[in-house]
Amino acid sequence: MLDPAGAAVVMFVLFFGLLILGTPISIAIGVSSVVTGFAYLPSNVIGFVSAQKMFSGIDSFTLLAIPFFVLAGNIMNKGGIAIRLVNLAKLLGGRMPGALAHTNVLANMLFGSISGSSIAAAAGVGGVIGPLQRKEGYDPAFCAAVNIASAPTGILIPPSGPLILFSLVSGGTSISALFLGGYLPGILMGLSVMAVVRVIAMRKGYRTEGHASWSDVFTVIWQALPALLMIILVIGGIAVGAFTATEGAAVAVFYSFILSLLYRLATWREYLDALKTSAITSCSILFLIAASGIMSYVMTIAGIPDVIADTILTFDNPIMILLVMNVCLLVIGFFMDLTPAVLIFTPIFLPIAHEIGMNPVHLGIVMIFNLGVGSMTPPVGSVLFVGCAVANLRIDQVIRPILPFFFATTAALLLTTYVPWLTLALPRFLGLM
Repeated sequence: MLDPAGAAVVMFVLFFGLLILGTPISIAIGVSSVVTGFAYLPSNVIGFVSAQKMFSGIDSFTLLAIPFFVLAGNIMNKGGIAIRLVNLAKLLGGRMPGALAHTNVLANMLFGSISGSSIAAAAGVGGVIGPLQRKEGYDPAFCAAVNIASAPTGILIPPSGPLILFSLVSGGTSISALFLGGYLPGILMGLSVMAVVRVIAMRKGYRTEGHASWSDVFTVIWQALPALLMIILVIGGIAVGAFTATEGAAVAVFYSFILSLLYRLATWREYLDALKTSAITSCSILFLIAASGIMSYVMTIAGIPDVIADTILTFDNPIMILLVMNVCLLVIGFFMDLTPAVLIFTPIFLPIAHEIGMNPVHLGIVMIFNLGVGSMTPPVGSVLFVGCAVANLRIDQVIRPILPFFFATTAALLLTTYVPWLTLALPRFLGLM
């Protein structure tokens, strides 16, 4: 039988080795977990236990919210909602230098707050506003960096699939509290990107937009209002207990479908494409969750979370412990996609948070913030790949322009980490904690 340190080495070396060989991440999780499990369970038992853990890992009503929110985001991408939010963002950011770049940030925050997906925001908003920026003479690499850096606000500003996953893996942390806790950090992340945009825009001489007439202002707000009402309907309903997160996700699908029908910008073929894309994405996520059920079980019986927690807690200083946790999560985000990282590392960092008196809601926001920053960095940044594909640029062309945004969002992350009020104020004000 392996000691916990040996089990951790075997599991993670095998896991990352399989990833390097190009194995799908869910398969790598399952294989590395089962192989490590042979050191603790008889060979005729490990197969049955693995199947049981995979099934129990996805046997949750709460998890149904994920495919519903994925479908709602895809319908909104196809149904013309993105362009209306971009127009509203242009209205809000038009008076600042580099108006179209600020518009990109605000539109990602608005679209992310409705779709709950940073990838959907990067694709939907970037596809609409990118051509406008190029027409105005903006540097394409700078525009792509702005889009990539601001898209992860969509996983902090609710609804958010990763926050639902964290609630599940952490043993039932309040989804309502997590959703409301993400607002101020998500806005802070967007403002940090806008601060960098302003500095660069003034240096490069990017202009502001012209004044809009009152009739244009009224038209833009009127067209965007139905989409914004969805935030009040879904998030407000979840927060006050009118329905669960899963029911709220179903409401989001129904509302976005009706709204897109009224806008009449999508064909029935595009709706079918949205269903197909949502099914593929949801199956990938659910299979990841199922495979992670095996890994969580094997790590528990091997004592791996306790060993890691004891190692980090040797610093014996909450400030240093939080810093080490942030560094670890940032590095994890460089090499691992957000969903498996939440599933694998939440059970590891949760005991550490309990030990230093960190609220689970605060931990969830800090983890998602970290992994969101990681999603815009190579080598595995999903938002980075999507943003570059939308802008028709190579990744190496965007790396240097994105560095100032990385440092700015990291500063916002540290502020969120060391000022718990930013996360906990809204949930406490509404009596959710």
